[in-house]
Amino acid sequence: MKMGGSLSRKWIAWLSKKIIYPIWDLWDDSLKLKELSRLESSQWLKEKELLDIQEKRFGRLLNYALEHSPHYKNVIREYDICLDGDFLKTLSQFPVTKKSDVRENLIDFLSTEYKQDQLVIAKTGGSTGFSLSLYFDKTCQENRNAAAMRTDKWAGWRQGDVRGDLWGNPPIPKTFKQKLRNCLLDKIIYLDTMDLNTSSMTEFVSRINQCGIQVIFGHAHSIYLLAKFIDENKLDIPSINGIISTSMMLLDHERLKIETVFSCKVTNRYGCEEVGLIASECEVHDGMHVNMEHVIVELLDDFGHPVKDGEVGKVVVTDLNNFGMPLIRYQIEDMAVMSSSKCSCGRESALLQSLSGRVADFLKKTDGSMVAGISLIERTLTKIKGLEQIQLVQNELTTIEVNRVKASDYTERSDELLITELETVFSHDVKVIIKDIDVIPQMANGKYRFAICNL
Repeated sequence: MKMGGSLSRKWIAWLSKKIIYPIWDLWDDSLKLKELSRLESSQWLKEKELLDIQEKRFGRLLNYALEHSPHYKNVIREYDICLDGDFLKTLSQFPVTKKSDVRENLIDFLSTEYKQDQLVIAKTGGSTGFSLSLYFDKTCQENRNAAAMRTDKWAGWRQGDVRGDLWGNPPIPKTFKQKLRNCLLDKIIYLDTMDLNTSSMTEFVSRINQCGIQVIFGHAHSIYLLAKFIDENKLDIPSINGIISTSMMLLDHERLKIETVFSCKVTNRYGCEEVGLIASECEVHDGMHVNMEHVIVELLDDFGHPVKDGEVGKVVVTDLNNFGMPLIRYQIEDMAVMSSSKCSCGRESALLQSLSGRVADFLKKTDGSMVAGISLIERTLTKIKGLEQIQLVQNELTTIEVNRVKASDYTERSDELLITELETVFSHDVKVIIKDIDVIPQMANGKYRFAICNL
């Protein structure tokens, strides 16, 4: 039976790769598969060769922005940026582009070569304070999809596989072409993360069994909640090939639970709506490979200077794909650490050692220093029994509000230890207020935030 299933899967994968995907690319007049082929070759290039690709693509983007981007044309003139010589030196002369810059001057960021209705529009979820409207050209969209497909393959997905997506407000195929695409290409079965309950999760587990879902994709915490539900209800699930976690921080205890329940590795992937895929784990799961062919990633300190490998810095990204709305040195509002080593898989792309959370997820101490909220949550959850989940909210410098979900082994001692732990970190000058809740609240886009600084 297993052999027959394996042969069937190989046949479907061959049919999808050799016939269905190429035909659909022709129908869409798409270059996605050609870019995927290039990426699958370039992933094995030496670091110097990858840097050469970045230099050429950045030079092309720079020349284009100079001619077609009103915003960056003004920036180049105002900062007297020299466009000759080392591209990294040229890049460092640009000021960091903030979300507020884009929000307040959106039209100036758009290429004068396109009309707005010629561009693909997307919006950020607004988890850092406000939502942004974003535009990108068709080729950019295809390149981004190709990069995602490459890392999907790292996670165990193959063309033709059925995928289970845990997503908030999932898109529903409406037109004939959309329905046909979902049937032949995407083959996605959704679990709406805005409606996670006993009924919806039970139904989704049934579809994992019935439809042969091979890979699960979605928000880290939503996948964790599904794994926890399966474990607690002792539900049977078949083996699958991989889990792809994205869109929010993957906590260590969540990764452990997911991998235990599904008996496969979790591939942690990092990206955002503004620039697409930034980095992803490979089969080795020892850091995230930067998508160097498509983005330049810098980690900067509070003064805009590069941090050393192994140090936490603010993530700043230059998108080498988007000519419809160029973004140069765009600050994502995330914090990360770059590794000084190379992955044992043989790929020489730069490695993100870890993500340290959003800038807004760093809580503030009375002495002016900062605390990584995600790290603090990991520390308390693993150290103190009786805590299922917690969310830290700081609205005042001297107050930390804790939304706490009780675990089955909760006692009053759990809260006492939690308060002691937080007072040790923030000092006794800070008042800790614990609120008993049943679940961590979701944001409008279905994601979760576990540390929120509103100062």
